Amino acid sequence: MAKQRSITSYLGLYVFGGAAIFLGVLGLVSGDFASPWQSVGPNVPLRVPLAYLTAVLELVGGFALLWPRTARAGALTLTMVYSVFTLIWVPRALVNLGNYDPIGNVFEEFCLVAAGLVLCAIFSPAGSSIARRRPLFVLLFGICPISFGIVHIVDMPGLLGWIPGWLPPTKMFWAYATTMGFFGAAVAILTGIMAPLAARLLTAEIVVFELLVWIPNLSRGPKNPFNWAGNAICIALAGAAWVVSDAIGTAAKTKPIPAESPAEVTIPA
Repeated sequence: MAKQRSITSYLGLYVFGGAAIFLGVLGLVSGDFASPWQSVGPNVPLRVPLAYLTAVLELVGGFALLWPRTARAGALTLTMVYSVFTLIWVPRALVNLGNYDPIGNVFEEFCLVAAGLVLCAIFSPAGSSIARRRPLFVLLFGICPISFGIVHIVDMPGLLGWIPGWLPPTKMFWAYATTMGFFGAAVAILTGIMAPLAARLLTAEIVVFELLVWIPNLSRGPKNPFNWAGNAICIALAGAAWVVSDAIGTAAKTKPIPAESPAEVTIPA
């Protein structure tokens, strides 16, 4: 019963699980990975069977996450899947230190891993080793927006191309605003200063990207697999931020208030 109440109180869980289901359906339909984010080279042995296996795991993990009795197993399954794709990017990042794009992809995937770990902690028995590490997993997630902000700076011309031209006041304004939003969210989550608000705003920022960038791209190019994969990944990132936001907010609400010591109690004269 306690786990059921936890699930219904974490709306981000449904977004995170729904994104995994979305990725799984895309994989089964296309017989491929969500490229370029799930960057598996064309020469990898058994690539097509692995793509289908990944899709099945994402699908099963996403549905399991939404069912109280299997939520923990679903979170663990998705965490393992996203960890594999994170590790795939690491060698490329290490051999291309002058190019930040592979490093940025490492943290995009690791963002999903950190959110998965937060869910694993939430659905683990209270007082267990992994449950006690939930604050650590939140901090690991908090590192990721720093990378998102750096990507915006490094690829500012590309970023400006993604921002809708009709959005007032200017493209440059929103480029700087979103970049500072990522950095501000990271600082708040890592320090704990106004972390619940910052995590909510970070979630809203990613959701806005989905609404203003990826959905219009899909409507203009529905036959392009890149647009489908981009939508799925953006929703997954929004779900990850939402999961962490819910966790931070719940922790803030349930944080015990220290009792006053006898020396601090004022006795009227």
